[in-house]
Amino acid sequence: MIIVNGENSAHGKGITPKIMEWFKKIGVDVVTSGNHIWDKKDIYPYLIANKDLLRPANFPTECPGVGMTVVKKGAIRFGVMNLQGRAFMRQLLSCPFKTADSLLTYLKHNADVIVVDFHAETSAEKLAMGYYLDGKVSTVYGTHTHVQTADARVLPGGTAYITDIGMAGALNSMIGMEKERMINAMITQLPTKFEVDDKPPFVMSGICVNVDSKGKANKIERIYIVDDN
Repeated sequence: MIIVNGENSAHGKGITPKIMEWFKKIGVDVVTSGNHIWDKKDIYPYLIANKDLLRPANFPTECPGVGMTVVKKGAIRFGVMNLQGRAFMRQLLSCPFKTADSLLTYLKHNADVIVVDFHAETSAEKLAMGYYLDGKVSTVYGTHTHVQTADARVLPGGTAYITDIGMAGALNSMIGMEKERMINAMITQLPTKFEVDDKPPFVMSGICVNVDSKGKANKIERIYIVDDN
């Protein structure tokens, strides 16, 4: 089962139907997202028509798309849930913890393995979600900050956890953007247009999780690949 957070795959901002086609072609099963899912308007019809691209479930129900899906691979039913945090982000979103509880009322009867992408800013909020769902889901991984953390582990209840899986992009960038522009913006406090850094080496990071027949994680490994080409 391959899950990718693709919310910034359209040159650093948003995602398009064409990119979704490419993800599916190379074997990705589900694409999750976060606060940048709305950046490309042409993705809206795709969100309405398909369930292999998720937007955070705790956005208002009037928003296009869904925040949960179930994919069957062989005999195994994989439930995937996408949530967004509120600390230093969109404070008006519904509570991600209560949203998780609501979605679990369905998933616990319709999925053998449950994976949660929690798109949030602070490590405290992500860790709180990990402990809150420990023993209830197979994996909770954080996204949004683009920097992979070194705290991958299986929590006491059998849930694999990492605060942030990292990103795919230029290694010597600032969260994938040209560092010179971002540094200048921090020094001057002036409005600055950020540009994606496309210079090698590139990094791809993520996790690989093994789950037993009861939906409990027994192993989590970090993936961190640097390519000079």
